[in-house]
Amino acid sequence: MSAASILFISFGALLLMGAPITVSLGVAAMAAFFTVGQDLSTLVQVAFSSVNQFPIMALPAFVLSGALMESAGISRRLVKVAESMVGTLDSGLAISTTLACIFFGAISGSGPATTAAVGMLMIPAMIKRGYDPGYASAATAASGGVGIIIPPSIPMVIYGVTAQESITEMFMAGVVPGLLIGFGLILVHLFRCRGKGYGKGMPPLSMRHVGVTMKEGFWSIMAPVVILGGIYSGLFTPTESAIVAIFYTLFVGIFIYKELTLKGLMNSLETTSWLTGRVLVILFTAYAFGRLLVQYRIPDMIAEQLLALTSDVHLIWLLVVIFLLFMGMFMETLAIIMLVTPVLLPIMTSLGVDPIHFGMVLVCCCGVGFSTPPLGENMFIASGIGGVSLEEISLKALPFCAVTIGAILLMAYFPSIVMWLPRTMGF
Repeated sequence: MSAASILFISFGALLLMGAPITVSLGVAAMAAFFTVGQDLSTLVQVAFSSVNQFPIMALPAFVLSGALMESAGISRRLVKVAESMVGTLDSGLAISTTLACIFFGAISGSGPATTAAVGMLMIPAMIKRGYDPGYASAATAASGGVGIIIPPSIPMVIYGVTAQESITEMFMAGVVPGLLIGFGLILVHLFRCRGKGYGKGMPPLSMRHVGVTMKEGFWSIMAPVVILGGIYSGLFTPTESAIVAIFYTLFVGIFIYKELTLKGLMNSLETTSWLTGRVLVILFTAYAFGRLLVQYRIPDMIAEQLLALTSDVHLIWLLVVIFLLFMGMFMETLAIIMLVTPVLLPIMTSLGVDPIHFGMVLVCCCGVGFSTPPLGENMFIASGIGGVSLEEISLKALPFCAVTIGAILLMAYFPSIVMWLPRTMGF
């Protein structure tokens, strides 16, 4: 039996047995290395090189900055700004949730972090206003997926490292798609909440009220301005921007808002250690697995079979999006990016697709995976906050997923949606 066969058979068998994705990837790679008689020290060296890179430093830094912003009161003020912008609309709180996720996503770079930070404030508030708990939880889980599309984004960092593409260009490419998906989610809220009276008792929309909340949350609003402005102006790299975000949050939380306590700092460090450790282990094993895929020309074989089926780039895009959405139901985002990029990127580039365009569609498909069962991390978080079953959230999340998928297909078939801003900025 060939090493490639052992790689896939052992990987599939371990997944069916219920082994974690990290264990499945690592053991499958080890089995393939044993088959060809290679020393396991080579496997460790290959895998270690994947995490021993300067851009990877952005990962723990963005996670820490997001956790600190929750403890420092920055996320709470962003939610208030979002609420002031919708007034007495029946869908006001739901729209506020989407806007707050867009704001917080421009800081944290993480879908689950965005869902947790915004959900802790908005889900109880929505339920108190009469929203169905399942709807409130599903709305937050779906909106949290925008957190990895609005830059900065941890999955974009991982894609940039894996595909050897510009992380800054990926960040620029994410702005318009993130806003497009956010607008789609807002339209769903306007339609589904119409005439239900959820907006009663909310402050009416007024420039004065918006001005007051923006004044109170000025330093919170400035966080994404400082981070993204520094990246796009070339003042610092995406990795350096993550460090800037940490020091900015510490300064605001300690000296301006004075809400960041030692306990909050320690909780943020604990959260960062747990999330970063899990991600780095996935990267470690996924890179070794991907190295074997390339070594045995498996991406080339898949490309040949796919191109033999059809050469129509539109049909291939449809098949790729369906495949990525299916993968997102069962695998973690970063593992998908590490596995899929070396397999599908050569196919798409051979058809004339820009790597940044493909990467953006890939990240957006992964964003849907946060709110689709059985893995959906955002759904687990929202379920715990809202006190509702995953089955109920899954059903209520279907319209949100449908709108997001529609936006993804638009991005796939109209590259200018993704590439307009990077090209405008001279990339």
